[in-house]
Formats: sequence, structure tokens, C-alpha cells
Amino acid sequence: MNTLTLVEHPVLQHALATLRRRETPYHRFREELERASLILACEALRAIRTARITLNTPLEATEGAELDDAVVVVPILRAGLAMMSGFLQLVPEAMVGHLGMYRDERTHEPIDYYVNLPDGLANAHTLLVDPMLATGGSAVRAVDMVRRAGAERVSFVSLLAAPEGVHRLITAHPNIRIYAAALDRGLDANAFIRPGLGDAGDRAFGTER
Repeated sequence: MNTLTLVEHPVLQHALATLRRRETPYHRFREELERASLILACEALRAIRTARITLNTPLEATEGAELDDAVVVVPILRAGLAMMSGFLQLVPEAMVGHLGMYRDERTHEPIDYYVNLPDGLANAHTLLVDPMLATGGSAVRAVDMVRRAGAERVSFVSLLAAPEGVHRLITAHPNIRIYAAALDRGLDANAFIRPGLGDAGDRAFGTER
């Protein structure tokens, strides 16, 4: 199985270039992140199951398809919230969970502070969303948590990924599917993705200092 899918789309690449620019203001950053998330969601939901149905057009009966899977979108707080609306535009009936984590600045490991997941994960397609897959610590922890809650079909969707994070995630969870707009060069000494785009949460919510 090809674990990492790099999504190729001209509009996505345009959005990514805007997101990388340090001059992009926070309100434009949010708009472009929402646009990018919608395209990433289209790709990540290719594996969703459908059911054949019979329907009536204004002219005659025909066959079609409708979604046959429940979808759960789980943003990793805080930055993942900025991606959620793109997914909900595509699948407005999706349930939403939340996982709150922050990074220990010394160890770069995640520390949990909030968990709220819906019931029924065992029968759903669960999408974990976070703009950055950097060290992989938060991603591994998030997959652990949703799987303990019953999720079986889990995908991780990010805007940018670092090789270190991809390796750590697939080592811990070999069957995970990862979707990203780009695989960047790697991490610096502070575990930030390079060339990256800075702190996605701060840039999306206007809290840069």
C-alpha cells in the first residue's frame, strides 16, 4: 500500500505558495488553508464507500450512488481547527471530534489536554487533520487515541509533512494513510518543518508575535 499520497492539483499548489509567503495576512491565510483543505479532503475521501441507488430524474428512472460510510473529522487543536471547514463543506453530515495537544518545547513531545470523540468510530471513516506533520509525535498519539476509541479506518491529512514525521507515523501505524500537499526537506533544531510556512496555528488565528 502506498502510505503517503502527495496530492497534486494546480489550485492546491497555488494555495500552498500563498500559505508559505510570510507576507500573507492571517485572514488570507485562513481562506487559503480552507481552500487547500477542501482539495485535500476530496482526495482523502476517495476511499469512502458508496451504495448503488435507483432514483428518478425529471425524465426517467436511473441509477446513482450515495455515501454509505459515516465520516468523522477530528482536528488536532489548535491548528487543525483551521482545516475543518474545508472538510465540512464537502461532507456537511460528518461528525466532528476534537483532540487537544500542545508540544513540550524541550522534548518536542505532545501533551494532551482535551479529548472529545463521537460514538460510532468503529463504523466510520475517521480523518485526523493537522496542517503540519513534523516530528510525528502528535500524529502517532492522535491515531493511538482514536483507535482506542474504536476507529479502524483512519487517515491523517496534513498540508505539509516532514520525512521524519512520516517515518515515525508509519512505523507506529503501518496501515495508516497519509495525505499531504507537499513533503518538505526536513526538521530544524527546533523541530520546525523547513522550508515550511511557520506556525500554522499562529498564522491562521492572528497570534504571531
